[in-house]
Amino acid sequence: MATIFTRIINGELPARFVWKDESCVAFLSIRPLRPGHALVVPRAEIDHWLDLDAGLLAHLTQTAQAVGKAQMAGFKPARIGLMLAGLEVPHCHFHVVPIRGVHDLDFGNQDPNPDPAVMEEAAQTIRRELRKLGYSEVSD
Repeated sequence: MATIFTRIINGELPARFVWKDESCVAFLSIRPLRPGHALVVPRAEIDHWLDLDAGLLAHLTQTAQAVGKAQMAGFKPARIGLMLAGLEVPHCHFHVVPIRGVHDLDFGNQDPNPDPAVMEEAAQTIRRELRKLGYSEVSD
C-alpha cells in the first residue's frame, strides 16, 4: 500500500509543493512546527534514511539545503533546523524548519490546524526565494 507521501507525490492528496525534480519533492508540512516547515521526500518509497543509496541521500541533503537557504532569506529565523525522525510516516523525509531555538523542533508544538492563508503565503515565500537563488525545480 502506498504511503501518504507517495499519494501526495502522485497527486492523490493535496499539498503545497515548493520543489519538484525527478528524484524528490518538497512540500509544506500540514502540521507545521513553524511557518514554512517543509518536508523533503524522495519519490521512491524508502522507509529508513539508512537504506538510501549515497547518491540519493546527497541529493536529498542538497535539496534540503536549497529549501533551507530560501527559508532563511524569506523568514529570517535564527537558524534552519534539519531533522530526520522517521517515526510518523514509513517513507524517509527530511524536516526543514525555520527555527528560533531548539524548542521549535519539538513535535509537541505542531500546529494541528494552520491557517490556510498563512500556509499559502509561506509556500509563496519559499518559491520566490528559490527562484531568486536560481533554482529551476521550483514548483508552482
